Amino acid sequence: MARLVVTGSAGMLGQAVAAAANAAGHDVVALNHGALEITDAAACEAAIVAANPSALINCAAWTDVDGAEAEEAAATAINGGGAANLAAACAANGVRMIQLSTDYVFDGSASGPYLESAPVAPQSAYGRSKLAGEEATVTAGGDYAIVRTAWLFGDGGTNFVDTILALARERASIDVVTDQIGSPTWTGHLAPALVALAGANSQGIFHIVGSGSCSWFELASAALEAAGSGCEVTAVTSEAFPRAATRPANSVLASERGAEAIVLPDWRVGLAGHLLATGVIDSSASAAAGAQ
Repeated sequence: MARLVVTGSAGMLGQAVAAAANAAGHDVVALNHGALEITDAAACEAAIVAANPSALINCAAWTDVDGAEAEEAAATAINGGGAANLAAACAANGVRMIQLSTDYVFDGSASGPYLESAPVAPQSAYGRSKLAGEEATVTAGGDYAIVRTAWLFGDGGTNFVDTILALARERASIDVVTDQIGSPTWTGHLAPALVALAGANSQGIFHIVGSGSCSWFELASAALEAAGSGCEVTAVTSEAFPRAATRPANSVLASERGAEAIVLPDWRVGLAGHLLATGVIDSSASAAAGAQ
């Protein structure tokens, strides 16, 4: 058993990580925004010293992608500066740090999946802020692993899958973009992987996402079919949904780490797990959905 600090513990991923760490028998110190302001360097140092953990998993983040375009300094203060404060405190106290990052550090123009060594070129303020967090984690010089993940969905927070299901209860049809592809990732699969990585010795960048890939249209269609919804889904291009922040056309991530790679189940299995966990479907429907 180890002591783990989970920052951002009130968020969708933070809740799942804290639960996974507890389930694995670890002593968990869960710190939400009210308990720790990560933009305060002194507070980060004090929190690490007081907890005396073996590792910290940083789930605290500015997650409003479009809002970051108008408030890039504020987003970077959290995603970049906050990560820097935690990384410095961890390095100074011999604590391993797991820093969460994103597919948005890439420009989305690649013809295939992005590997860990692929050149970064964020096209949005959010992507730039998360890349700043990656760079700060490396610069701190401690024991670290940077985890890039993508298209997260899970209980306890706003996500695409739940939004689609909610819209389907109100509408007869929904338009969903088909020209953006990615790797949907269930927090129920990612969280235990992060806890395991916190206890590992490997260092560097890891791509950890649901296996396989699909478009937003395909993800929406799969969710509605599994839920037994009669809502019609229409495929449209990104031009139909102009947004403040540029989204990568290709967000598919894969790993080149060989034996160190952490491979999650197929995204369809994750979708079925989420729908079962949230009561949308029962166990028999979950087995059928995951097998598709």
